[in-house]
Amino acid sequence: MVGSKMAASIRERQTVALKRMLNFNVPHVKNSPGEPVWKVLIYDRFGQDIISPLLSVKELRDMGITLHLLLHSDRDPIRDVPAVYFVMPTEENIDRLCQDLRNQLYESYYLNFISAISRSKLEDIANAALAANAVTQVAKVFDQYLNFITLEEDMFVLCNQNKELVSYRAINRPDITDTEMETVMDTIVDSLFCFFVTLGAVPIIRCSRGTAAEMVAVKLDKKLRENLRDARNSLFTGDPLGTGQFSFQRPLLVLVDRNIDLATPLHHTWTYQALVHDVLDFHLNRVNLEESTGVENSPTGARPKRKNKKSYDLTPVDKFWQKHKGSPFPEVAESVQQELESYRAQEDEVKRLKSIMGLEGEDEGAISMLSDNTAKLTSAVSSLPELLEKKRLIDLHTNVATAVLEHIKARKLDVYFEYEEKIMSKTTLDKSLLDVISDPDAGTPEDKMRLFLIYYISAQQAPSEVDLEQYKKALTDAGCNLSPLQYIKQWKAFAKMASTPASYGNTTTKPMGLLSRVMNTGSQFVMEGVKNLVLKQQNLPVTRILDNLMEMKSNPETDDYRYFDPKMLRSNDSSVPRNKSPFQEAIVFVVGGGNYIEYQNLVDYIKGKQGKHILYGCSEIFNATQFIKQSLAQPSSEELP
Repeated sequence: MVGSKMAASIRERQTVALKRMLNFNVPHVKNSPGEPVWKVLIYDRFGQDIISPLLSVKELRDMGITLHLLLHSDRDPIRDVPAVYFVMPTEENIDRLCQDLRNQLYESYYLNFISAISRSKLEDIANAALAANAVTQVAKVFDQYLNFITLEEDMFVLCNQNKELVSYRAINRPDITDTEMETVMDTIVDSLFCFFVTLGAVPIIRCSRGTAAEMVAVKLDKKLRENLRDARNSLFTGDPLGTGQFSFQRPLLVLVDRNIDLATPLHHTWTYQALVHDVLDFHLNRVNLEESTGVENSPTGARPKRKNKKSYDLTPVDKFWQKHKGSPFPEVAESVQQELESYRAQEDEVKRLKSIMGLEGEDEGAISMLSDNTAKLTSAVSSLPELLEKKRLIDLHTNVATAVLEHIKARKLDVYFEYEEKIMSKTTLDKSLLDVISDPDAGTPEDKMRLFLIYYISAQQAPSEVDLEQYKKALTDAGCNLSPLQYIKQWKAFAKMASTPASYGNTTTKPMGLLSRVMNTGSQFVMEGVKNLVLKQQNLPVTRILDNLMEMKSNPETDDYRYFDPKMLRSNDSSVPRNKSPFQEAIVFVVGGGNYIEYQNLVDYIKGKQGKHILYGCSEIFNATQFIKQSLAQPSSEELP
């Protein structure tokens, strides 16, 4: 597992903190004898987003949660049960909480705030409790410092609700006022502060100058410094989770600005997880698929059957997902096929086991619930739930991979991926860009726009006005909305002025190796016509920057990055690192949003570095469609949601 030590920290630490909170803020002991205390969980949307990628409904039930309800839903009183609240300390949440106290909804109240609550709001709760004669029922009030969402062992995002407040567009709006910018920065810093409290470590901070990342660094340094000064109330003393000290060496936090690389968020991709995020509806580790089921016969004649919506959770428990989420797509298709064949070999065994138990016609879901009793029957039977679980995962990945493959074939995504790789690594192109844009069979208007924007961003010399007009005409004819190009033109002119290093201008990168173009047939995935592209590790800008700073390499790209150490008595404005030895652990955080391509690139990079660990974080995670619509398209565009 990438970054197992630090990973054991973030996903595990946030999970441990949540379980402790659900256990009335007492450390949760696994397999403790007796029934858990039954309770209800009341959360807001923020709390729901933090909990759902980490704890399943079954795990919540094991913790004694019989009901989990949204704070602002209509809730009936349950007067003999304690309630655990997990909400943001916002004005409307506090009002609703006070209303619950007045209505005496529950037996007792354990109030947990996702982020620290202010003194004045705490007084509001105290006054409401007094007025409602419920002071004794408010059992505990806690600041949890959990205001971030962990999606992977080594990846987190700041928020999902109200993410437009910290979006790329919010930070880069030309008309943003200083006050608005302060609010955006404070929101980001509050979440990063929570992240480091949960991690239990004070980082060394590096950031580029003159960017939003620098503003975040200055504020985060100040907030960490203030907390460390207040020795009595410092959140960084001792080890509250009792999970053993983090590490002797402090982690490095590299803050980068999305503007250093706008090509990667637009890039077509070839690895499983990034493809799922690019072409399907994939959100907080859940993928939603629409499955059409042919024609339905009804008395009034045939009509197309309604599309079934199916949701699948892609979780750490899913071994196939963990193993293949970073693999090139053809490899994934092959592996699903192999799993399917190995399962078919065991299918007769499943039938035999079912008949022994007299469960031939039973629903598989019902059988899997029997797993508690199977051990009592016979050891042969205990393998049935395991086999059914295997089948569930194979079905899941067959459906997801098939849905991805449909997009690849319909839009020629392999062609786009290969062509963009060549553009980004400055390799000679075998086909003119105009031909690809004008090909009516290759991709959607948005695919064509993404390709052209990558070309425009990566070009050292912008195309001449005559050429540009030709491209614009071809794009318009293909049905593209040109407003993102307008934004990228302005961005490129500004980037030149600020003389930021060209993201892909290095000629030292190896061209992407492209191997045999034929895929074996006879599989359930008809890969005919889809190229079997093999990936070569090539560091993207964010990975390059991290490598320079983590390994203490001198490089013009990062030499003037600012250096902050919140533990130093005096803050000094310098680029000179006091720490000269390479870091073992690092967190890269992208201000303005990130993507799974960058995450995967970092994961692949660190695989070759023994004993080193990386975490990837971003203010929000978006795919190319969301990035174009929400960030690059001008407000006047019809395409905006």
